[in-house]
Formats: sequence, C-alpha cells, structure tokens
Amino acid sequence: MTGSWLQAGVHGRGPGRAIVRGLERLADIGARPEDTHDERLRQGTLIFSSLLITAISTIWVTTYLAYGDPVSAAIPGFYQVITVIGLAVLARTRRFSTFRNTQLLAFLVLPALLHVSLGGFVASSAMILWAMFTPLAALALLGIRRSVPWLAAFFVELAALALVDSRLAQSPSALPPGFVVTFLVLNIAGVMVSAYVMLSYFVEQRERAHRDLRAERERSERLLLNVLPEPIAERLKTEPGVIAEHYDAVSVLFADIVGFTARSAVMAAVDVVKLLDQVFSAFDRIADAEGVEKIKTIGDAYMLVGGLPKPRPDHLAAVARTALALRDEVARIAAQPGQDWLAVRIGIDSGPVVAGVIGRRKFIYDLWGDTVNTASRMESHGLPGEIQVTGRVAAALGPEFAARPRGTIEVKGKGPMQTFLLDRP
Repeated sequence: MTGSWLQAGVHGRGPGRAIVRGLERLADIGARPEDTHDERLRQGTLIFSSLLITAISTIWVTTYLAYGDPVSAAIPGFYQVITVIGLAVLARTRRFSTFRNTQLLAFLVLPALLHVSLGGFVASSAMILWAMFTPLAALALLGIRRSVPWLAAFFVELAALALVDSRLAQSPSALPPGFVVTFLVLNIAGVMVSAYVMLSYFVEQRERAHRDLRAERERSERLLLNVLPEPIAERLKTEPGVIAEHYDAVSVLFADIVGFTARSAVMAAVDVVKLLDQVFSAFDRIADAEGVEKIKTIGDAYMLVGGLPKPRPDHLAAVARTALALRDEVARIAAQPGQDWLAVRIGIDSGPVVAGVIGRRKFIYDLWGDTVNTASRMESHGLPGEIQVTGRVAAALGPEFAARPRGTIEVKGKGPMQTFLLDRP
C-alpha cells in the first residue's frame, strides 16, 4: 500500500479507495467532532487491525479446542472478548486512548502467554510475532518518543522467552506438524497485513506531504511570476542583495483608459473592477503573445516594456505591434453595449533604462530613467484612441508601421517636443 494510491483512493481512484473509506468508517466508532482527519485515520487503522486479529483468533480458538487444549484456546478467546467490549466502550465514551492502551497491552502480553502455553517458538508457530505489532502500532499511534517504552518492553519479553525456550519445548502442544506449519504461515501473513496497514499511514502521510510541498512550491512560483519576470524571479531565489541592471536600448509603453477616474465615480464598484479586469486581462494576453514584459498596473494605467530582462533587437517593433493590438482590443470592448465611452491613450519611447527589484515586502520589479518618464508623458499628453511616440521612436520604426507627425507640443518637464502618432501603413 503506497501513499500515492491511498491518496488516489481519497479522491475516488485506485485500489486504495475502499481501504481509506473503510478506515474512515471504522474511525466513526469512537471519533469525536474535534478529531482531525489524521487522527481519524490512525484510529481507524488500529480498529481495523484489532478486528482483523479478532477474526483470525477464531481459527486459533477452534483449533486449540478441537485438539483438547482449552487453556491455549482461552487466550485468543479472551482477546476477542476484550476487543468487543473495548469497541463497545469506545463507541459509548469516545475515549480512544483507553481502547488504544488496552489493545497495545493485549498485543504485547497475550501472544507471550500463548507462546508459553503451546511450548515455545516452534510449537507455537512463532506466535510471539504478534507481539512485534505492539511497538509498530505504538509508533504509528503515539510517535517516536512515546513508543520507545513499548519497544523496550517487547525486547525484554522476547529475551525472557528465549531464555526459557528450552524448558517450554519439553512439553509442546499436541498439534500435528502440518498445523504448526500452517499456523506459522498464518501468523506471518497476519502480522504482515496488520503492520502493512498500520505503516501505510506513514507512507501516505509522507507522500501527501511531498505532494502538498510540490503544490505549494508551484503556487509560490506562479505568484512570484505574476510579480516578477521569470529570469528575475530565478535570480531573486538564488542571489541575495540588490538586483539592478542597466539596459542600453528598450522600448517602454504606457496605456491609460481615457476618463476612467470620472467614469468610475458613477459606476458600481463591481463594475469598475470587472471592466478593468476585462481590459487588463486582454492586455496581458497580447503582451504574452508578443513576448514583451508587463511591468505593472497603476489604477487604470498599464505599463509594459520590450527588450528586457532578455534583450532583443526587435524590441521596438514588438512594442509597436503590441500598442496597435491594445488599441484594437479597447475598440472591440467599446463596441459592446454601454461601453461606447471607452477609449485608450498610449505613449511609447525607446532608450536606456535602469531596472531592478525594490522592497522586501510586496516587492516590485520596476524601471527608472528618462525613457520611462518620456513614455509616460507621451501617454498623458496623447489623444484618445491614438498612440503617441517620440521622434526617436518614429525614426526607428520599420516599414510595417506608419508615423504621422502630430507637430510640436509642450510636454511637462520636457518642454517643446516633436511627436508622432503611430498607425499601420
């Protein structure tokens, strides 16, 4: 029984389904509302093992009585009685600790008594193997520290039986050799099945912990990649200190929804968020398709860059195509009922920037430099539905684009600037 198919069983797949459900149902006998799922699995596993041994004990009781050994038959019979009574008390009181301690003591003592009654290791078909289940069950139920006394008690018991084995063998039971061998096989198989079910809990827990860890790591990776470009995220995980780079040539784009602040004042909050999500999710898809990097959103403004963190020679063309696609997407949304007011301003500039990660909590990957400021000014001083670019951008555009002069405009912090409007040829 492996943790993988046990977990599959929890979700309705694989051969572990019946066992896991069975353990959970058995745990209902004495479970309390505050018990965790793990505690219920542990309880169900012990109850299952106890019922399995109780069922096997019927064979021992019947056989020993048939061969005229009522003393040996009484020992497994006594286990059956205390198990049935223990389960009844457990169902009534919900005190699993009492049932657990009673069963551990029975696992330890009764096999030793049967071992003595039948005449030692050989004549009893190694009945003491069942006592080996005691420290294993204690380990599963109590943990390492609290199971050590049970392990020590088992070894003391085993050593004591080994010392007196020669004397016990002088008066063995009257069971035929065939029965002795059959019971040996039965004992080995029974202990194996019981221990297998008990220890499968640890395997299941380990596998589930690994799966949870992988899922959490993947979730963290996705969250990190939503904040940082992938190469920067990888560096942040491995390199302590400041992450900062200078890029000689990139293209920066700012896009802003025209009049959104005033419009949002008369819109329901949920409609404001839904519209921004619709627009910016579409922008994200376009940016991903063009291989440019979204940097951030600020209110109803959207910023992206081409040419970093991985430099590319066609960064301007990629950003220009992105700008045209963003404008087309906004026009498509504006054609929907009630959205005819929607329009976007876009500004682009190209040149050097500094990029890096700032902050330790809620950190951000951002850009700085005159290119960033100028691209922002191109947007804020632009026209609704237009893509305004600087002269250096217009001069660098290829034949797949057209740049018509807008003329000279006064740009805050920059003075008079000759600007152009990007379009298709």
